[in-house]
Amino acid sequence: MTKSTKRIYLSPPHMSYYEQQLVSEAFSSNWIAPVGPHVEAFEKEVANFVNIGDAVALSSGTAAIHLALKLLDVGSGDYVFCSTLTFVASANPILYQGAEPIFIDSEPDSWNMSPNALEKAFKDCEKKGKIPKAVIIVNLYGQSADMSPLLSICERYGVPIIEDAAESLGAIYKGRASGTFGRFGIYSFNGNKIITTSGGGILVSQDLEGLEKARFWATQARDPAKHYQHSEVGYNYRLSNVLAAIGRGQLRVLNERIEARRIVFKRYFSALKNFKGIEFMPEAPYGRSTRWLTALTIDPEQSGVTPTQIIDALEGQNIEARPVWKPLHLQPLFKNCPYYPHNNNSVSDDLFRKGVCLPSGSNLSEEDQDRIIECLKHTFQQ
Repeated sequence: MTKSTKRIYLSPPHMSYYEQQLVSEAFSSNWIAPVGPHVEAFEKEVANFVNIGDAVALSSGTAAIHLALKLLDVGSGDYVFCSTLTFVASANPILYQGAEPIFIDSEPDSWNMSPNALEKAFKDCEKKGKIPKAVIIVNLYGQSADMSPLLSICERYGVPIIEDAAESLGAIYKGRASGTFGRFGIYSFNGNKIITTSGGGILVSQDLEGLEKARFWATQARDPAKHYQHSEVGYNYRLSNVLAAIGRGQLRVLNERIEARRIVFKRYFSALKNFKGIEFMPEAPYGRSTRWLTALTIDPEQSGVTPTQIIDALEGQNIEARPVWKPLHLQPLFKNCPYYPHNNNSVSDDLFRKGVCLPSGSNLSEEDQDRIIECLKHTFQQ
């Protein structure tokens, strides 16, 4: 195969025609600094979209998790349970607060947090006389975790949930928006997400008093005084008015972006479903995934190729693909942290060994996707 000069990215930004109009509005009004009318409007529009009380627009999803942990009074020496199959940003804020992460495995039906593993972790901590302060449940690759059993377990122990829906804005669980089940939910608008503000995130909740406190902390915790006065540690976490304008434009086409990514998945599935050793990330029957990324596993014994060979073959054609997230309990940063597997075997370890994420952008053309599929078929048939 001849290498193409055109690069195909995993999940590039996809602008519509609304963003430039709204950004121009921000420039013409001279509202280009942090906060401003677009920030306030974006917060209300996101809250309305997911049908929740309110939202605070921030510089990143990581900042949103950090403030959520702070609102839950997580501090030095506290335990926080966290999904292991996720990006490091889900757990880094635990360390910011001086707390100790305990990682929870995935279950095979959704690739998200295992209720079995969560139950085991709670029982062990109860025996030690130290229940976690919070549980961070991550909704992976555009699909909600199975929230009902997870909520039931956490409610039994009286522990609040932070729902890390960074990758799942627009996904549905039992008729309700992903990210709205925990005490706090977060979404990311990083450049690779289903919609983007270039960089940014948002914290959502029904706890309006908590969100107002987060808004205060996010603007350097400035006390209400004519002079600059500060009684608490604050952060420079607010989203800028210009980036919020981009987000407002992106939000208007979110449903279109979701449908486009689901169509990308369907094309991959149709083309590759009959190859031995390939299994696509399942869509759990309780909801609707956005298919933010098309993820699959490859069994080398059945397929005759390894995930690394697939990723390298695609890179040889100037196509970006990646492994699924390396579980956090395998990361050097967290090597001494406790970990609870789903059953006797670790589901997340297996997914990491076998998993591949394919280019899934909502602006991926059929011609480019055909190029990807041709490369995959060529590699499988060698």
